[in-house]
Amino acid sequence: MNAGLDAAQRRSLLAHVDGWIALGFGSGLVPRAPGTAGSLAALLPWLALRLLPWPQYLAALMLAFALGVWACERAGRRIGLHDPGAFVFDEFVGQWIALIPALLAPWWAVAAGFVLFRLFDIVKPWPVRWADRRVGGGLGVMLDDVLAGALAALALALLLAVYGRLYG
Repeated sequence: MNAGLDAAQRRSLLAHVDGWIALGFGSGLVPRAPGTAGSLAALLPWLALRLLPWPQYLAALMLAFALGVWACERAGRRIGLHDPGAFVFDEFVGQWIALIPALLAPWWAVAAGFVLFRLFDIVKPWPVRWADRRVGGGLGVMLDDVLAGALAALALALLLAVYGRLYG
């Protein structure tokens, strides 16, 4: 067993573009902590995304969200699972949202944003838990991580504001 998928499900996902996207380009296939692996893998494209002007960054986030809804819906339907642990493209988008305050911040803000996103994604406070339990399909796969990313971004912005007041 690898990330909650059997061999036939892995083959099916890897044979289709939507499966590759849902799997976070393979990062979700690690045997332990695929969500953390997906969040780490998301940092690589973020290094390029962070160079975009603000409106283009937001447009890229919206496009990635829509792509994730489509990919997770199709891939999940094909293998008969709603949100297996191996589906980590939602972590990509959630991590990119969480790192919005880190765009113009010291290097440590990236690490803090990563940790905060993982915390909110794992603990699932309201409204993250509500979305995780109540919203189905590809939208449901993506929405809880978007909300976790938004909460992490707010927490990171607050942390940076406190840091700025203390050391600015």
